[in-house]
Amino acid sequence: MIDAALPYLRCPVCEQPLHRAERSLRCPRGHNFDLARQGYADLSAGRLPHPGDTAEMVADRSGFLAAGHYDFIADALAEQTDKQADGPVLDAGTGTGDYLARVLAAAPGATGLGLDVSKPALRRAARAHPRAAAVLTDLWRPLPVVTGAAALILNVFAPRNGAEFRRVLRPDGRLLVVTPAADHLAELVAEHGLIRVDPDKDARVSDALDRHFAAEGAVELRRELRLTAAEARTLIGMTPSARHVDVEPAGPVTVTAAVRLTAYRGR
Repeated sequence: MIDAALPYLRCPVCEQPLHRAERSLRCPRGHNFDLARQGYADLSAGRLPHPGDTAEMVADRSGFLAAGHYDFIADALAEQTDKQADGPVLDAGTGTGDYLARVLAAAPGATGLGLDVSKPALRRAARAHPRAAAVLTDLWRPLPVVTGAAALILNVFAPRNGAEFRRVLRPDGRLLVVTPAADHLAELVAEHGLIRVDPDKDARVSDALDRHFAAEGAVELRRELRLTAAEARTLIGMTPSARHVDVEPAGPVTVTAAVRLTAYRGR
């Protein structure tokens, strides 16, 4: 699907347009970027500060999302999507591409472009939807995306580069941001010592976005998830805590899933 996304991509080195050359993308100045066998394009220019989610974390996320536990988040994003959108939907921190796929299903005229730093995640994101392309890049650096290209930006549990989001968003576009509420997964945090939601989370989101965007409105989404021990382990495995704890929940658990979905317009 990378061909349909090419009009919206630019060289990460010189910002020139890209064209397809067999198993690579090239710009007029001769910069060359690989197309992975699994379908994603590597536009990192070799500058990645970390590898992102591991293959194990991605497998856990894929299994947990496939079971439908976070469908309430995907449904809310789809409801906020303009069904007549005809430009690219940019998913910044796309992971496995599940949320992007749900939004594209709601907007049949849109093209998807998922960005992530994790190669294992992008292998899945490249296959998440027939109208979705996947690109390896670091969200903290200038994005390899044409200025003013995106009709909609999704940012779900991912880093927020406010200046770059504003640059690549169309004047009439929207940014949808999903962040965890203070008690998100509170039961697992208390029982297993997982990483807590930063109490300054709202302030950090404001610092990242308020200079570039104005919030249109926010809604809190909450669900009680009844999980088996295996599902709880999978949920822990897909979070940042997977790098720090090694636990095996015993027996079924009820877990609070609580997030905030905020819609923004550019200033």
